[in-house]
Amino acid sequence: MLISKGIQMLELDFEGVMIHPVLIWDEKTAVLIDSGFPGQYDDLCLALEKIGVPISQLKAVILTHQDVDHIGCLPEILQECGTGVRIYAHELDKPYIEGHLPLLKDDHLEHPPKGKIDETVTDGQELPFCGGIRVIHTPGHTPGHISLYLMRSKTLIAGDSMYSVNGQLGGIHVPTTLDIEAARFSLKKYLALDISSVICYHGGLSDMHIKEQISRLI
Repeated sequence: MLISKGIQMLELDFEGVMIHPVLIWDEKTAVLIDSGFPGQYDDLCLALEKIGVPISQLKAVILTHQDVDHIGCLPEILQECGTGVRIYAHELDKPYIEGHLPLLKDDHLEHPPKGKIDETVTDGQELPFCGGIRVIHTPGHTPGHISLYLMRSKTLIAGDSMYSVNGQLGGIHVPTTLDIEAARFSLKKYLALDISSVICYHGGLSDMHIKEQISRLI
């Protein structure tokens, strides 16, 4: 689904579970936010090819956090793109993504996906991609969970800080959130932003009365 010029919300089906990585691109660069479940690499490649941005053209992958449905295709992306792509994540989730520590919620996996993080990001940092991407540290779901604010389009990529149902924000997904109080505090950060639309990894797009919706959740 095209959200705005150069912003595409992907729709990938994994055994009946729909997830929404996001591709941001312009004439200079292409950035993927989150990479899907393990085993979805072919589906991810096909989705990007349909947009006209083959996976080999990625210059950056930003991981909102360490959960397996967000880092699942990272090994294949690194194998395909090599040193042409840089991987970004928050420092608190970096050791889990790199495999130095077992994933907090997927520690039962025998061979979890992993990959080297090239750059760690911090709260308030602005990444110089596609009109500017502001990093918002939103812990709670995991310690190093981040959200991303696309400054040009006023789009919030919320990762798993919230979910949505039929275009309505549903708040925090309690069963998969490690620190509920931290997660609630994180939502308050969004109220300081001028947000036109929100993309939730689970549930997709919400673009009506965003500030009012978020205010009801905190």
